[in-house]
Amino acid sequence: MDQAQQLRNVIKLKNQKITPKARVITITSGKGGVGKSNVAVNMAIQLRKMGKRVIIFDADLGLANVEVMFGAIPEYNLSDLIYHGKNIREIITTGPMDIGFISGGSGIMGLNNLSKDQIAYLVHNLSELDELADVILIDTGAGIADSVLEFVIASPEVLLVSTPEPSSLTDSYSLLKALHRNPNFLKNGTKINVIANRVNSAEDGQAVFDKLNTVVSQFLNGNINYLGMIPQDVSLERAVRQQKTVSLSAPSSASAKAFEVLARNLMNDTHEPYVMKKGITQLFANFINR
Repeated sequence: MDQAQQLRNVIKLKNQKITPKARVITITSGKGGVGKSNVAVNMAIQLRKMGKRVIIFDADLGLANVEVMFGAIPEYNLSDLIYHGKNIREIITTGPMDIGFISGGSGIMGLNNLSKDQIAYLVHNLSELDELADVILIDTGAGIADSVLEFVIASPEVLLVSTPEPSSLTDSYSLLKALHRNPNFLKNGTKINVIANRVNSAEDGQAVFDKLNTVVSQFLNGNINYLGMIPQDVSLERAVRQQKTVSLSAPSSASAKAFEVLARNLMNDTHEPYVMKKGITQLFANFINR
């Protein structure tokens, strides 16, 4: 039995004994560069606006996307917890609106490199997050690496971020195929929500989901859900360049409003559509945002 399997078993045992207080949601993608971490930080802000206590676990080990977007430099990260005896509260950094985040750091190569004692210590500390948050967002790496699959397999809810680009759709399907072929994946126990990012219309967003849903149902005999879309938006592009979150820097922008709708759909299990502005209204909105 490998260490990752031990981690899953400990988590399952914990869940059988104690109902977790926090809602755990994993955010992932089939490839990098599709806006996964941007979705994580903006969803966190929108959930915080709804009064939820939010903690982001940046599980994209070796990178620092969340802390860059939040403009906060963590004093400690996950490697300090595993290797240097820090506890979970000590490695949580406070970002905007009192959102907590845990940096993955650069000293961990993957779950399979951890000893049994290190995994036990990690799980024990992660369980304390139930008392500190209403929602825990796990921002994974991209692709079908083992470290990504392990987090997705262990999570009851998943947000899969894709764009209309053929390569993004292909990689998203590859991730879903890898999940369904993994013997530890419980497809009936995992809810996978698709978010269509960087779309030009509501129809484009729906098309992203429809294409993925067709191949998943036909070839994998699986089910996915459509959470909603995020439009192409100059305000979002500018926020990314400035290492800011659009939900705070431009709360009236199209993308910020889309994140607001996504957060409501996620929390309320609804299917409220985001209505994009069209024609002259959108033209002047783009002009003002620029």
